[in-house]
Amino acid sequence: MTLTLGHFLTLGAILFALSVVGIFMNRKNLIVLLMAIELMLLAVNMNFVAFSHFLGDLNGQIFVFFILTVAAAESAIGLAILVLLFRNRSSINADELDSLKG
Repeated sequence: MTLTLGHFLTLGAILFALSVVGIFMNRKNLIVLLMAIELMLLAVNMNFVAFSHFLGDLNGQIFVFFILTVAAAESAIGLAILVLLFRNRSSINADELDSLKG
């Protein structure tokens, strides 16, 4: 059995759907929300790599490299903000974070 483009797209759609469910089911814990967003980005990256491989073009894989670089920077900054919020509030519950309202 060989893997076709449909297999990869199905797996990407399942991962994307799991991340959307993770975002809607858990709106309290910010770490789980960040992990769901990262899973969503990885699902999209899998589709880019699959299309790039099956079309014989490297542009999709190069684009994935830049997306992963930005996602790593976003994760580092997000986790730094969460550590700062936890030190100041002793909680990372999203419902308790109302000090950012203008």
